[in-house]
Amino acid sequence: MDDCIIIGGGPAGLTAAIYLARYHLSIRLFDCGTSRAALIPCTHNHAGYPEGIKGTDLLDRMRRQAEKYGAHREEKRVERLEREGEGFRVHTQGQVFRARTVLLATGVFNLHPPGMDDELHDAALFKGALRYCPVCDGYEVTDKRVAVIGTHTHGTAEAIFIRGFTKDLTLIAPDAEHDLDAECIARLDDAGIVRVDGPCGRYRLEGDRLAVETARGWMSFDSVYPALGSHIRSELAVDLGAAANDDGRLEVTDHLETSIAGLFAAGDVVEGLDQISHAMGQAGVAATRIRNKLAGEVGLLR
Repeated sequence: MDDCIIIGGGPAGLTAAIYLARYHLSIRLFDCGTSRAALIPCTHNHAGYPEGIKGTDLLDRMRRQAEKYGAHREEKRVERLEREGEGFRVHTQGQVFRARTVLLATGVFNLHPPGMDDELHDAALFKGALRYCPVCDGYEVTDKRVAVIGTHTHGTAEAIFIRGFTKDLTLIAPDAEHDLDAECIARLDDAGIVRVDGPCGRYRLEGDRLAVETARGWMSFDSVYPALGSHIRSELAVDLGAAANDDGRLEVTDHLETSIAGLFAAGDVVEGLDQISHAMGQAGVAATRIRNKLAGEVGLLR
């Protein structure tokens, strides 16, 4: 029986692996290779990298650091969790592993613009013509021509946030018409944000810019932010009975333990800022709590 099985190999999962390995615990790290951090062309707001760092390079550095202390990433997709006494059974494809504790670091998946194929999506993301996180990269669109694909309160909130970086801002409805109440319209008008109806569904790169077909015809932007929400990868915990909010984010204690004893969660699968630094901080707290919990239950003297 392992002391802890970590599910997810993004910044949260790898940070937890580094901590737990350095606590001399027996751990496994299962990763199906879909970390959202791997899609970052270059992050400039992660402390310690003044010139920025590519998401895949950051993950590679963290993997090598975890391996230095004996934690190895295994390419496995976890299909189901089961309670077994005070511990857990972790089901992957064709194998079952046992653990005293489990740390879920499965993150979220951004919902892509409607009708955009993967090849164009990845090319636009690489060029910075398509962006998902204004907290991460709003600085990079300062005084640029920017669009937000979205509507209702979520689209309005995203547009208002980005308005702090540029005044040339357009909110495009993903469907035929905007779904905006009077309060949203007033906020957008006060901020000078243009509203354009959709539907969105056709896109093209024009050099380093992304063009979107709208009800007004083709419009070209330096960067486009989809504000279409995300899929929270919390099913493994929810199916086991863990409490989650209406969006699917797992509810945790101050020490990142879910409503199921011994099941922890860190990173974007938990309510928070959706930032690498925040996910890493949560993972450090969760890993230390796991170490102290196991010390009290089974003892960890060497």
